[in-house]
Amino acid sequence: QVQLVESGGGLVQAGGSLRLSCTATGFTFPGYNMAWFRQAPGKEREFAAAISWSGGTTGYADSVKGRFTIYRDNAKYTVYLQMNSLQPEDTAVYYCAAGQSAIATMIAPNAYDYWGQGTQVTVSS
Repeated sequence: QVQLVESGGGLVQAGGSLRLSCTATGFTFPGYNMAWFRQAPGKEREFAAAISWSGGTTGYADSVKGRFTIYRDNAKYTVYLQMNSLQPEDTAVYYCAAGQSAIATMIAPNAYDYWGQGTQVTVSS
């Protein structure tokens, strides 16, 4: 059974940091590109960051570039999102996703086959 389980969310003050983790089971994680999306209340789900199956290619939304870092440990079947300098506008439910489409399509939700349930990140001002 395919599962993506996110963890690491929580409440943090503006300027603080959090590290999200997403652990995969039920599929061959090293063969999949991975991504983090986020959805704020009343807004559509949006791309945040992605990483290729090898870790050799990463991509970021302009809104998080320079503050967030995505990386993966294929031996642990886990992808991470290190979030620094958090701002209230980063408040959202964060979802990890797995897919095998070309990494060039990384920003498109339909490029991903599997999704986690999400973890809440709340940044207070």
